[in-house]
Amino acid sequence: MKPSSRSPRPSRASRRSGLVAALRPHQWTKNLIVFAGLIFGQKLLDPDAVARAAAAFAIFCALSSVVYLINDLADREADRLHPLKQHRAIASGVVSPALAVTTAAVLGAAALFAAFLLGGRFGIVAIAYLGLFTLYTGSLKHVVIIDVLTIAAGFVLRAVAGAVVIPVPISPWLLIVTILGALFLGLAKRRHELVLLADDASGHRRSLEDYSPYLLDQMIAVVSASTIVAYAFYTVSPDTIHKFGTNMLGLTLPFPLYGIFRYLYLVHQKEGGGSPAELLITDRPLLVCVALWAASVVALIYGVP
Repeated sequence: MKPSSRSPRPSRASRRSGLVAALRPHQWTKNLIVFAGLIFGQKLLDPDAVARAAAAFAIFCALSSVVYLINDLADREADRLHPLKQHRAIASGVVSPALAVTTAAVLGAAALFAAFLLGGRFGIVAIAYLGLFTLYTGSLKHVVIIDVLTIAAGFVLRAVAGAVVIPVPISPWLLIVTILGALFLGLAKRRHELVLLADDASGHRRSLEDYSPYLLDQMIAVVSASTIVAYAFYTVSPDTIHKFGTNMLGLTLPFPLYGIFRYLYLVHQKEGGGSPAELLITDRPLLVCVALWAASVVALIYGVP
């Protein structure tokens, strides 16, 4: 009797673990930008503000997981041709499209309901975030340059959400540095994809055929320099000095300098950059740099001796 060529049906345990993996909890570190408003709005010692910011972080973790499910559903055929993404739960068949759709619908509805409980403005930002990345999954990620700008806009919406939920004024500097830093990460990710996939790049993502390593390197150089300059101007601007009562924030500049240089080293010398969130967690020097930067900023802003 001829053996069946059909793949065995995944067990309940494998479906459960696959669904958790499809939510990509390891990517939730991207949502830490929600706490920027808490720190730079000088609300870190306010228990109510901390609780609201933590709730906002949890909501954006849920919303980002919904986006990942939608994205993996839309890309499941292309992901099966990718050397790494073919192992994703939906592309590999561990999680069925029906289960993914149901989970995304329930999780998205619950997250948006919770967002409006925290406030109308926060709820509107949450809807804007989900709507933007639904458009990104459908079409924007295939448009050269617009794709990385959309990713950067997502980080800006996270930062805005963290400010409106407390609420504190939204600093233009916060938005400028956020969008530049996010563009840096997005462009580095595109470069990693282009180099990894080589001739098959355009088959995986149409916008990649309009990029080249040289073009992306030029863009990365512009954005990385702009990020450092914007951060430097922010730390020494009269408004910043007056707001925080210190002119010492400029001393934190070596941390973003090292962080960007370290990231470029990992991209060019270690072929990293495919997942910024994973790189932050797995690369100890980069993780230590971010932790020291955050600690020094908190110490200077809040006058910790």
